[in-house]
Amino acid sequence: MDKKLKIVTIGGGSSYTPEIVEGFIKRYKHLPVSELWLVDIEEGKEKLEIVGALAKRMVEKAGLKDKMFIHLTLDRKEALKNADFVTTQFRVGLLEARIRDEKIPLSFGMIGQETNGLGGFAKAMRTIPVILDICKDMSELCPNAYLVNFTNPSGIITETVIKNYPNIKVVGLCNVPIGMKKSVVKTLDVPESEIEFICGGLNHFLWGRKVLHNGIDVTKEVIEKSIEESDNLPANLKNSAKWLNEQIRDLKMIPCGYHKYYYLTDEMLNEQLKELRNGLGTRGEQVREVEKSLFELYKNPNLNIKPKELEKRGGQYYSDAACELISSIYNNTGTVMVVSTKNNGIIDCLPNNCAVEVTVKVFKDKFEPLPQDPMPIEVRGILQLMKNYEEMTIEAGVKGDYNKAIQALTINPLITSGHVVKTLLNEVIKQNRKYLPQFKNIKL
Repeated sequence: MDKKLKIVTIGGGSSYTPEIVEGFIKRYKHLPVSELWLVDIEEGKEKLEIVGALAKRMVEKAGLKDKMFIHLTLDRKEALKNADFVTTQFRVGLLEARIRDEKIPLSFGMIGQETNGLGGFAKAMRTIPVILDICKDMSELCPNAYLVNFTNPSGIITETVIKNYPNIKVVGLCNVPIGMKKSVVKTLDVPESEIEFICGGLNHFLWGRKVLHNGIDVTKEVIEKSIEESDNLPANLKNSAKWLNEQIRDLKMIPCGYHKYYYLTDEMLNEQLKELRNGLGTRGEQVREVEKSLFELYKNPNLNIKPKELEKRGGQYYSDAACELISSIYNNTGTVMVVSTKNNGIIDCLPNNCAVEVTVKVFKDKFEPLPQDPMPIEVRGILQLMKNYEEMTIEAGVKGDYNKAIQALTINPLITSGHVVKTLLNEVIKQNRKYLPQFKNIKL
């Protein structure tokens, strides 16, 4: 082992934290984490203490009590001093803000979702000022650390860092491509080690471009098998809206579940409205109930492992992927993973200086992309449109540019254009005032 590692997790009171702790425990022989700092804010103090106590019990059970030290703090600067890796999994405004993000667009007859459409835009506006503050602190306190971001909207937040703090080594992570690959493996009924899954696109807007089984291209077989056996495709969101098989055959690629919001907008909206009518609430309200029961479990002084119930939370594999990524960087192993990283020509039709989500080999000082064919005409236009939306959203969020925010929302396919855009933006600002310092001078 070269050295002991200090890792900082911002949003340490998250319900996901037991998974990241488990990930570091099981990799300890190859990834000697001596300090894990869990950082949160005053409003998250109670959850931080509950999760932190569980993390300490997990470490003790693993026999690492005197080797891996868990620190709990509300002082981010103290935590960041000389860190080797910083992971971010925070939610500005907590779950109540997510629920508002979902309800505002739904009240106007539009998709209400955490990372897509108006909800994703609102979340980005709240998150951008915080990630910029974190990067400022990192530049001063741990300039050589890697920033591993899985705070949503992950691609937008990763690109914000790329463009505003080019000195920070940043990489974004998401569990969607992991779920897609696992579904492909299940469809083919082969060992995961035999499958190479090449993805390309943007975070929550990517396609499985190629499936190789022992080096042989079986993409068409995966698509056909999925359609024939279940009239559906791998890695769907849990809903009843069915893809148009003819369109998927013509794509010759596997869409991610989030494409349903764009390819099947009306069906997805109707399903959301139906859930509201049936008293199930928005996804955020459902998650709030899951979290309540999770934290009751976490309080149990006899619990010293990650509980299986955490899988119901969504976001499965996120934290384990972060541990694997950190291990691959530390050990320079070239592990194949899907990450959000600077484009630099990987995707031919997008700017070099933007974030894209692609399959790479992870080394100590570089992410080596697997080859990508040029983006086909079937997706090129909508991909460029979504990147334009992301770029303008970042500009609006960094500068507090009201007009640029209007522009971004106007071109987003999930938002009705016209005067309602201004009404929507004003509502977002009004309901999030305390989290939007960049818009403090905007008079509504």
